[in-house]
Amino acid sequence: MPGRLLRGLWQRWRRYKYRFVPWIALNLNHNPRTVRYVPEESKDKVISDEDVLGTLLKVFQALFINDFNKQSDILTMLPETVKSKYHDLLSVQHPRVKLLEYRHQQENIFKPEEILYKTLGFSVARATSSLISAGKGVFVTRGLVPKGAVVAMYPGTVYQKYEPIFFQSIGNPFIFRCLDGVLIDGNDKGISKVVYRSCNGRDQLGPLKMSDSTWLTSEICNPLAVGQYVNNCSNDRAANVCYQEFDVPAVFPIELKQYLPNIAYSCDKQSPLRCVILVALRDIKQGEELFSNYYTIVS
Repeated sequence: MPGRLLRGLWQRWRRYKYRFVPWIALNLNHNPRTVRYVPEESKDKVISDEDVLGTLLKVFQALFINDFNKQSDILTMLPETVKSKYHDLLSVQHPRVKLLEYRHQQENIFKPEEILYKTLGFSVARATSSLISAGKGVFVTRGLVPKGAVVAMYPGTVYQKYEPIFFQSIGNPFIFRCLDGVLIDGNDKGISKVVYRSCNGRDQLGPLKMSDSTWLTSEICNPLAVGQYVNNCSNDRAANVCYQEFDVPAVFPIELKQYLPNIAYSCDKQSPLRCVILVALRDIKQGEELFSNYYTIVS
């Protein structure tokens, strides 16, 4: 029994050590390729916020249209101009189907990963990592990810640096720290899962959901919401993606917020919702695993 316990602890440490800052600091000289150096904070963005927003809107609109038969309650609450926009989008994809008839004629709904492939030309999914004892990882399952593309999102509850996260952080390797101290808890188990579901239910406005909780399950609605399972690079496996912070603008369509995999812990916070996306550093081919830099140094 003690031997099994020690082996289990050792395996957990082998996965967690790449997120443990003191261990990283002591091993920088031995692992030069596992650190990402940024000359200054303003240059931490690989692509512009406008490009990130454009990609998210493109994917989310495609998901909305694909799941149109379940969106009727939401549509009744939207202005006529917004309904007209979706009518136009639907007409492009299904020129012979009228908007109000679509939900009755939509027989074959595509899976989210298929929508991602049709929209961006690639799909990603979680699977057993190619690294020994690394648990799950994220792979490109179809297509080609071009350099500079948004390839994933880091889901989770967003905490300001003054908000309580002690109990959620115990033994939790999925907490992402932004440059300004904002934390994102991407753990899909335990108390982290309970907190996210609680905040998700709190912020719902009638049929309008302000976030997506399906990343906590095996049936993910937003196929990009797998970024917390991207493993750290090594000297043998160079990073092919990097993290980039993105604040959701106030003009973000309310009907598409149901696909955002992040939610604020505080219900009275006025600042924009923080998201973290992963951007391809090079072309990534089908079958490749995604690797990122867990540790970024900003000069």
